[in-house]
Amino acid sequence: MTDLVELEKRGVIAHLTLNSPGSLNALSDAMLDALKARFEELGADSSVKVVVLKGAGKVFCAGHDLKEMQRGREAEDKGRGYFTDLFTRCAEVMQMIPTLPQPVIAEVHGIATAAGCQLVASCDLAVAAEGTRFGVNGVNIGLFCSTPMVALTRAVPRKVAFEMLTTGEFISAERARAVGLVNRVVPHEELDAATNQLAETLAAKLGAAVKVGKRAFYEQIEMGLAEAYAHAGAVMTENMLYRDTAEGVQAFIEKRKPDWAE
Repeated sequence: MTDLVELEKRGVIAHLTLNSPGSLNALSDAMLDALKARFEELGADSSVKVVVLKGAGKVFCAGHDLKEMQRGREAEDKGRGYFTDLFTRCAEVMQMIPTLPQPVIAEVHGIATAAGCQLVASCDLAVAAEGTRFGVNGVNIGLFCSTPMVALTRAVPRKVAFEMLTTGEFISAERARAVGLVNRVVPHEELDAATNQLAETLAAKLGAAVKVGKRAFYEQIEMGLAEAYAHAGAVMTENMLYRDTAEGVQAFIEKRKPDWAE
């Protein structure tokens, strides 16, 4: 049986592939469960330093499975319980990404729409192929993308997010890069190589420093300025006391490669 979310390890880099091309990698109930299980697996795997998330087939991810959602209306409560559970579980999966110890890079092609765009916005970094389109298009069918809005408004400027949410229009990969939704845009044939190069750059850093830094990054964003500085200062103090950080600083001073224990 084919895994809905395939896992391939290339050394210290884990590649996760949404593997339901026939449904445009829709975030069905089963897909969300599979993605959650993979994130839990990788979160406990100290040998993995970077995670790459991609989609099989023609697109990255087309959002929720609308046919499955319509079937949820057949319940006695017209779907209220099902929809509540679906959006709660999806939110839990999205929130797992910033809490993973490893940086997560979205490798995006084709389209990333609605909850698929939410998935890109939730990742720490994103590399997109030229020609990729991004949208939160639910408003076009009468469903405002309220949960994708949470991740989107934390990734792009407010007016850009509101325009995307209310017009339902796509933006190009180049526009997505300009507004901060993705980091890099490359020719389609170079997408895998460019994403791997970025992943390898991150993987070459001291893993313990990246781990503590990622956690502090998301923690300080939610704080006021003074609290954020106090928290970040405490984190840096602890980081400076790591054996490998002391070695890294000394190696820089001595103009040599650090001898890290990791």
